[in-house]
Amino acid sequence: MIETATGLVLRTRPLTETSLIVQWLTPNLGRLATVAKGARRPKSPLRGKLDLFYLADFSFARSRRSELHTLREVNLRETHRGLRRELSALQQAAYCAALVEQSTETETPLPAVFELLMGLLNRLAEGLTRPETVFAFELKLLKELGMQPNYERSELNAGTKQILRTLTDGDWPLIARLKPSEMQVKSLGPFLLDFLTYHLGKVPKGRNLALQQPDWESTSSLVERAVGP
Repeated sequence: MIETATGLVLRTRPLTETSLIVQWLTPNLGRLATVAKGARRPKSPLRGKLDLFYLADFSFARSRRSELHTLREVNLRETHRGLRRELSALQQAAYCAALVEQSTETETPLPAVFELLMGLLNRLAEGLTRPETVFAFELKLLKELGMQPNYERSELNAGTKQILRTLTDGDWPLIARLKPSEMQVKSLGPFLLDFLTYHLGKVPKGRNLALQQPDWESTSSLVERAVGP
């Protein structure tokens, strides 16, 4: 059975000398994996169409025996070329994509998560590579997954709580105008790290690299009250 979808390439890895496994994020089919047979051959019609964060319309033959389906055709729509102009943009995008992979189920519709990641990629391509961008993505994803921190009950100060509200509910242009203090950033980083660890067991590698920050110490006393109802 041939199906069609629009999706973002979250990750690729070699399967054989000539083929790739491509992980996609789609709005209606969620996360799914396809085998791109022959995609590594120089004359493959798929060559140049399957790279990190490429947006494409694609068709695939669904497998009856596994969650690894066969990719058929790819029509490229957007490469997000702006991400490749700055290493920090790729680092932040890669961490957020890994967070989506870790926190969501395969082949479950994720339209809001898809739109959230698309919004992030567009902002990063415009140069919005600050820690607040990552914090906003983490908070918006947690809210979408029903795991929003109850930061009103935390020990964070009033100004930092207001920053959290804006990061959670504000749009990207508003977030771009935020100017948190260095101390607020240093409070938000460990607070969200502990909250994510509490719910997910661990966070994907690369968070500190994406935030361009050294390893933060645990702040379990701050997050303890925020995990309650």
